[in-house]
Amino acid sequence: MNIKTTELNSHVIAIAHTDSVILIDEQSTLDMIMTISYDHRSNRIALNKEAISEDFFNLSTKLAGAMLQKFVNYNMKFAIIGDFSGYTSKALKDFIYECNKGNNVFFVSTEQEAIDKLSKAK
Repeated sequence: MNIKTTELNSHVIAIAHTDSVILIDEQSTLDMIMTISYDHRSNRIALNKEAISEDFFNLSTKLAGAMLQKFVNYNMKFAIIGDFSGYTSKALKDFIYECNKGNNVFFVSTEQEAIDKLSKAK
């Protein structure tokens, strides 16, 4: 996993990119949260969509809720960067819409959009 940091609005934002799937369950989510928090002193993470198990995007698995709850519990802001237009599930589209209205989890199409959202999140 390649991690770079940027600072904006006095927030350190960790931008992680990997070609392999690294978030597969709650434990791998916790491992990433702790690594970013400890090694990079950041509570704001942006990650490319390809690093997340496809099961996450099938809401019936309940994996998305379980994994995202970890970010909320540990006061981490999280942005997923990617193209979500290929998903046809209305429930997933509604989930993405609701997340983007909130203040903790964002589904965005570019790294710059992730940085903007994460830097403004309260």
